[in-house]
Amino acid sequence: MMHFLSDWVYTLQGWLFQSLVEPLLYASGFGDIADDAYNGVEWFLWGMVELALLYLVLRPLEAWFPVQADLAPAARRNDFVYTCVRRLGVFGMMVFLVFGPLFDKLAFVLRMHGFSQFNLEALWPGVTDVPLVSFFCYLVVLDFVDYWYHRASHRFHWWWGLHSLHHSQRDMNLWSDDRNHLLDDLMRNGVLALIALAIGVEPGQFLLLVIASEMLQSLQHANVRLHFGMIGERLLVSPRYHRLHHAIGAGHESEGAGSLGGCNFAVLFPLWDILFGTADFSPAFRLTGVRDQLPPPQGIGRNYGSGYWSQQWLGIKRMVEFARKGSA
Repeated sequence: MMHFLSDWVYTLQGWLFQSLVEPLLYASGFGDIADDAYNGVEWFLWGMVELALLYLVLRPLEAWFPVQADLAPAARRNDFVYTCVRRLGVFGMMVFLVFGPLFDKLAFVLRMHGFSQFNLEALWPGVTDVPLVSFFCYLVVLDFVDYWYHRASHRFHWWWGLHSLHHSQRDMNLWSDDRNHLLDDLMRNGVLALIALAIGVEPGQFLLLVIASEMLQSLQHANVRLHFGMIGERLLVSPRYHRLHHAIGAGHESEGAGSLGGCNFAVLFPLWDILFGTADFSPAFRLTGVRDQLPPPQGIGRNYGSGYWSQQWLGIKRMVEFARKGSA
């Protein structure tokens, strides 16, 4: 199946680039970025494959085994806009291409001072240079970094002002993973791209790593009453495990204290939560959202916006507001 998809994508990539993208680039005077644009077409096509597979697999599951029976259609449509922006390749590819030259310059300076680039595939010759093994090693390293990045976004007030947009979805669905502030996404993708480049990940490998992670994260956010059992829950983040991270109060606060905190920060592997004391395997499927969205007296009725651009603007306002509170 994967081989068939790869052949289909690469064939369509060549046709689409040669018949549409390349002529447009040269006609508009941007022929010097043709190589990057060719890679961008690949990211776009794989994004289309992702969207199709997610809808075909997860949408029926949401209909058959929902946590919430009736989700707001407008909320689902808005999250789909986020998914298109995030997964049709342009955003991730641009970040990787921007940081790539910067990292090359940094690597050159380090080599001039006697430092060489670390390559994860050379860590255990004969083992880590096996493609499937190296892919898993890259995935583990990037997930470890992602855990601490995610945890930090719940620790600093200004950062929580941005990240709280992701948590403000009270009707979680298969597209909700991508409901993030653009600035938060830019920072996260920049960090992961730099780490990927530092350990020797090639752009093509990075694309596959991103796709694998995103597909699993879409499942985690889906409106599906699903868990992986006592052992499976500790090996891979399930919808139930991650839903608790989005639960009002529990997922983003120190329970009862009202201060920043939370649980279940792991992106793919609960191992990090277990090792660093942030795991909670409670079996309940709880309501999601941010406490300050609730009407008084539970919250303050904060408005997080109902459309893409209003949510982005309000995120900036919260970042400034929360930064002031955090430094007060």
